[in-house]
Amino acid sequence: MFYYLFLELSDQISGLNVFRYITFRTGGALMTSLFLVFMFGPWLISNLRLKQGKGQPIREDGPARHIIEKQGTPTMGGLMILAGIVISTLLWADLNNLYVWSVLFVTLGFGAIGFYDDYLKVTRATVGGFSGRIRLSLEFVIAGLAVWMFTALGDDNLSNALALPFLKDTLLQMGAFFILFGMVVVVGAGNAVNLTDGLDGLAIVPVMIAAASFGVIVYLAGNVKFADYLQIHYIRGTGELAVLCGALIGAGLGFLWFNAPPAMIFMGDTGSLSLGGTLGAIAVAAKHEIVLAIIGGLFVLETVSVIVQVASFKLTGKRVFAMAPLHHHFEQKGWKEPTIVIRFWIISVVLALVGLATLKLR
Repeated sequence: MFYYLFLELSDQISGLNVFRYITFRTGGALMTSLFLVFMFGPWLISNLRLKQGKGQPIREDGPARHIIEKQGTPTMGGLMILAGIVISTLLWADLNNLYVWSVLFVTLGFGAIGFYDDYLKVTRATVGGFSGRIRLSLEFVIAGLAVWMFTALGDDNLSNALALPFLKDTLLQMGAFFILFGMVVVVGAGNAVNLTDGLDGLAIVPVMIAAASFGVIVYLAGNVKFADYLQIHYIRGTGELAVLCGALIGAGLGFLWFNAPPAMIFMGDTGSLSLGGTLGAIAVAAKHEIVLAIIGGLFVLETVSVIVQVASFKLTGKRVFAMAPLHHHFEQKGWKEPTIVIRFWIISVVLALVGLATLKLR
């Protein structure tokens, strides 16, 4: 909205030319979403606490202290994150850009699935939401539509190809299978963040770190000069996704204010599923799917820990970890919650730096 409004006035007021720059609008989106969450967060928390009563149901098979310390905390805090992202993106992004609309479609679609799951958990006072099979099916449909749009928007030689990090001008042509691959990336990212969201502040900071990293990546990949200099694949139009990344970071910072230990609210599936799906969609759009696995390595580790735990127990009857996902394993080993959270944040920063290094090491 601001992009068109002030662009028309820039001929009369030269200072308004700053709205042409993605970097300026990314900063504007960040500050806007941060302001919105700060302003309306307390109101939302009060209303959710009133409506939910006992708050988010706590798993009885989880760490024992959670039943005591986290009981009564409201969930669905992802609503404030989604509101900040969507409103800020609509205000600051170029709304003619179909990449922006496609990623927002994933954000809202996954957010709606997560919201319904949270709603069932709260109203039924159970940790189980709706059918996992139906949930995954809906996620794959939403992801499939978005990935199909990405392939339609991309250049012929890139649209169905997988780019390999550390190798310049190297593409793995996948044909129609790329859509299936992209769907797996988006759905996998959504559920990986969902599994990581188990401690106060644990998921939101790595999400913001990944969003900041991909904000840089899409800006560079969407700029023909920078892409040529770094020898990465130029994806026309993806630079505008940096504005959405900025909105995500701002909303995440605002949410962290209320989610810092001891949390006043949990993001719930409403937030974790939508944020993970957003990161996955951005990675597919920018042709950096493998780099997402590096930058989001913490989410990968959490997911792998669950897979290994389940497989080991079914095959041998023994558990590899004291509890899965991985953060609960360290809780059972006696680590304090702030220690786990901060150390996982540090791991996320290191992985993000490694992922960003792939832009130059080619």
